[in-house]
Amino acid sequence: MAEPLTGRCACGAVRYQLTSAPFDTGWCHCRTCQLNSGAPAMVFASVPHGDFVFTQGADNVRRFASSSFGYRRFCGACGTPFTMEVDHQPETVDFSVATLDRPEAVAPGFHIFWASRIGWFDPGDDLPRHDRFRPDTRGLDGTDPPE
Repeated sequence: MAEPLTGRCACGAVRYQLTSAPFDTGWCHCRTCQLNSGAPAMVFASVPHGDFVFTQGADNVRRFASSSFGYRRFCGACGTPFTMEVDHQPETVDFSVATLDRPEAVAPGFHIFWASRIGWFDPGDDLPRHDRFRPDTRGLDGTDPPE
């Protein structure tokens, strides 16, 4: 990674930096991401846990359990969604690519939870589509979410 990628929330109260290059970038069409973002899907990428660092406004960051196996962090002032952390991948943190200052620097490579997509949303790409999690998702046996 030539220079660290940085990002922020909509109101500017919170800023962050990635200290390593993102990987495993993809679209998520699950209902939780739709409700969390107000959009038909979200693009997430991963970095090792500890490599997503809040550099400003960490006291504004809030957290909530978004499923039985994970939680999300967001700006408490404006609601911008930052991260998703899941029990089956404790070594990584997923972050919302759209919150990067240069989101074009991290392109998605797949779709997950395609079966939950909103029917009128066509991303117009030919990336692999998976009805649930990808078969090779780290920490899972199969494609279903953990119970």
